[in-house]
Amino acid sequence: MCGIVGYIGTKPALPILLEKLENLAYRGYDSSGIAIIEGGQFYLEKMAGKIDNLKAKVNIDSPGTVGIGHTRWATHGEPTDINAHPHPDGSGNIVVVQNGIIENYLELKEWLQEKGHVFVSQTDTEVVGHLISEFYDGDIETAVFQAIRKLEGSFALAILDKRTPEKVIAVRFNPPLVIGLGEDGNYLASDIHALLKYTREILVVKDEEVAVLTRDQVRLYRFDGTEITDRAPLHVDWSVEIAKKEGYPHFMLKEIYEQPTTVADTILGRLLDDGTVVLDNVHYRQYHLQQIRRINMVACGTAYHACLVGKYVLEDFLRIPVDVDIGSEFRYRDPLVGEDYLTIVISQSGETADTIASLKEAKAKKSRVMAITNVVGSTISRMADDVLYTRAGPEIAVASTKAFTGQLTAIYLTMLYMLQHLGERRLNQPLFDGLRHLPGQIQQILDNHDQIKQIAKKLKDKDNCFFIGRNLDEPIAREGALKLKEISYIHAEAYGAGELKHGTIALIEEGMPVIALASQDKVYDKMVSNIQEVVARKAYVIAVAPEDATDIEKHASDVIRIPRTHPLLMPVLVTIPLQLLAYYTAVERGCDVDQPRNLAKSVTVE
Repeated sequence: MCGIVGYIGTKPALPILLEKLENLAYRGYDSSGIAIIEGGQFYLEKMAGKIDNLKAKVNIDSPGTVGIGHTRWATHGEPTDINAHPHPDGSGNIVVVQNGIIENYLELKEWLQEKGHVFVSQTDTEVVGHLISEFYDGDIETAVFQAIRKLEGSFALAILDKRTPEKVIAVRFNPPLVIGLGEDGNYLASDIHALLKYTREILVVKDEEVAVLTRDQVRLYRFDGTEITDRAPLHVDWSVEIAKKEGYPHFMLKEIYEQPTTVADTILGRLLDDGTVVLDNVHYRQYHLQQIRRINMVACGTAYHACLVGKYVLEDFLRIPVDVDIGSEFRYRDPLVGEDYLTIVISQSGETADTIASLKEAKAKKSRVMAITNVVGSTISRMADDVLYTRAGPEIAVASTKAFTGQLTAIYLTMLYMLQHLGERRLNQPLFDGLRHLPGQIQQILDNHDQIKQIAKKLKDKDNCFFIGRNLDEPIAREGALKLKEISYIHAEAYGAGELKHGTIALIEEGMPVIALASQDKVYDKMVSNIQEVVARKAYVIAVAPEDATDIEKHASDVIRIPRTHPLLMPVLVTIPLQLLAYYTAVERGCDVDQPRNLAKSVTVE
């Protein structure tokens, strides 16, 4: 989730760009940079690290009045000065910044190299400038239109051509872009918050559109080249804080609603139409996998729950035993790990201290280590033999939501990749189709939030709550309980539903909330029986079940329906209403949703 800024007007661009970059820093970043046209040449500076590093380096007296800037959240190539944006083309005439992923960049890069283009970075973005340069024949707008028709993926772009200093060109294909209309020029940014100091007249660039900004006007075009002449600007009255959250009252809710994009981006370019799975930074092949007789999965907190789902998924398809460990316990039990083991560590930040210690322990015992993480260049990503990035973008709320669904998606891709390299052809078309449909199905659940809001009103005054599930629902019950207790402070526990009669049912009393997850067909009848057991003790049951599940209303007080998908993918969909339920309950109780007491986003000490 990179940040794009731009300005073209009558004022010096540099201080405006730097201030707007600082306004976007809350989105998370690992490097930053600016490019300004001065006297027909580019003044370009970019650096890894904090924006303060960039500010200390740039010439604050630069007179240029047109420029673009960028904060980078790495997806291709580590966070280095070279990989930071903006990226020039080979001729030095064009610079580009990007938010998103160019899915076919390797194919385009090879084609351009055959034509003599030389690349200096590891990024997908550098390809864009070279591609525009290849098509340039005297008109920068025509070259941009030709280039974007070659691009596949999800991207927003800002482009400067020093031969045409009176224009900034912007392109949107999924990631957000907005334009601010000002008296002293026009502004460009990835979100409205970065523009509010300068103007509240906002023009939204919509999907598959190109904007051409000059000092005194903005022209909009569709990708087919037709001009849009009826787009009116919006007058925005948001506060700066609400603008940061794009209108959402909390970062957590914003991040819950970003999950369709998270899943889509994690799949993007990795799950091909022919059923092939391509994972750029995963290097084990058939001869590695044939030596593996056991898999260890290690993580902490929410990521640990992703591992528990992973155990079911990997064992089901690979028929290889999988152990799951909490990171803080793994190395203290002298684990049985060796050269014939694969250890998979999962961490949103890539800096979780206990997970790092576990990774070191596994490597010391000669295990191959694969990391699933959200942060390129993090400690875990550097130490692991193989890395799969979740592409969730930065999470600001302490309670993890979109990182978790990104981790689950990455586990499914890992399983399919391993099957592929083991020569297995049991690749299930419903599973492939299900992965592709997940973003739309998540959106369906999000659109049904009003029902969940009403249920939260019934939970707000409760002191205790149970979550129960069987099979793949059991680890999601744990995740649901964690979400509720960490942000609402309601005591919540999760159990395998079959364990109720082994002691836990003694705690069930009249009015006790029990969230019952019933998404798995193979144990559905058993789950209904478990629901009947708690109903007999007068529990208040909230069931989460597929849209076509029968008879569940006969037993539960409230039923949250979710779409049907492949059984192995149901954990993703079951997770969403539990996140919303925790969120709305915490709001009803007046809790600080984004910063719950006693918790930190990344646990970097043991």
